[in-house]
Amino acid sequence: MAKIIKPLSPMQVKNARPQEKIYRLFDGGGLYLEVTPLGSKFWRMKFRQANGKENRLSFGKYPDVSLEQARQRRDEARKLKAAGIDPSENRKALKEADLERAANTFEKIARQWHTNRLETWQPSTAKDIINRLEKDIFPEIGALPISAITHKQLIDTLRKIEERGANEIAKRLKANCARIFSYAIQHGYTDKNIAADLTDVLKPVRKRHFAAITTDELPNFLKIMERNEARLYMSTRIALRLILLLFLRTSELIETPWSEINLETGEWIIPWNRMKRGKLAMNPDKTDHHVCMSRQALELLRELHTLTGRNQWLFPNQRDPKKPMSNGAILMAIRRMGYQNQMTGHGFRALAMSTIKERLGYRHEVVDRQLAHAQKNKIDSAYDRAMFLDERKKMMQEWADYLDGLSSTKIV
Repeated sequence: MAKIIKPLSPMQVKNARPQEKIYRLFDGGGLYLEVTPLGSKFWRMKFRQANGKENRLSFGKYPDVSLEQARQRRDEARKLKAAGIDPSENRKALKEADLERAANTFEKIARQWHTNRLETWQPSTAKDIINRLEKDIFPEIGALPISAITHKQLIDTLRKIEERGANEIAKRLKANCARIFSYAIQHGYTDKNIAADLTDVLKPVRKRHFAAITTDELPNFLKIMERNEARLYMSTRIALRLILLLFLRTSELIETPWSEINLETGEWIIPWNRMKRGKLAMNPDKTDHHVCMSRQALELLRELHTLTGRNQWLFPNQRDPKKPMSNGAILMAIRRMGYQNQMTGHGFRALAMSTIKERLGYRHEVVDRQLAHAQKNKIDSAYDRAMFLDERKKMMQEWADYLDGLSSTKIV
């Protein structure tokens, strides 16, 4: 007959004094208090494994672990054993899982996500994303296990970014954090996406269009350009005039090699891989862009050829002619003309779109093709981007003549 063990009382546990040797006070069910000669008291439990060997579990030190808590842990272990689970092996598995969770920090998983997505981004995009994470996110929550990060911790991190006025950056980082948590869920590192839950936490970001002057402000802009009181280089002035005449994206103009232009026929075709949509890592648009030019634009290019025709680029960099002009050169020229925060290189596109439609009466889709905008639906995108060539050539000549009419002298 099994020996009946009388359960311990809290007072017995508290008053247990050290002796010359280690001794035990049993509570039943395998649980006992082990008292050392130095007076330390430890909760332990003995049980038999499936192979019949005796094993022990440690439940912690008294009084950190009370009698009641020790009994709860004993009962949990007995339930596992009754279910055929070895309590000691289960504890090892839980410890390993805890260590793995601790090792799977936000920074570690974020870098895995970033590496996994590299092929879908342009190098500049990939660099910007990781730089932002390293600057604003990793120092705050990067060392924390991704499964343990709380809503408050992420909110506090994002609000620090907002406090310096970088609302747009905070919004983008929140979106990337949501993608990182989604990646972590799919790989079993966590079971919740706390970033996706933050719907009304950040301040709303007002969408801003590129600064652009209005049609009514265009005559004065032309006069200032002609007077050149800003003392711009000739090549910079020609670049401004070509953007005005052709309304290309700044990068599409300044990164143009002379090899793309036939000055005899007036034909200019930009290869698809230099266009905005062609640079997409996923499903790039492989349609070359035909730049329809007016007589005035062609004359400007011929004038420019006398200045830079021996170089690879239409607009070589002043410091390093092997490179094209800096993207910021156009913006700096506009600032020197007195139009800071009023006009940008991209603003010429908005100006041309509104003026040609309102003053010259051309259809939106004709101007849109000259702008090389992405089509908004699959049916439109199935058509050749070079559609409306004849109409676009006529439009571009009328646009150049219209600008001549606004100037005291001709654009050329």
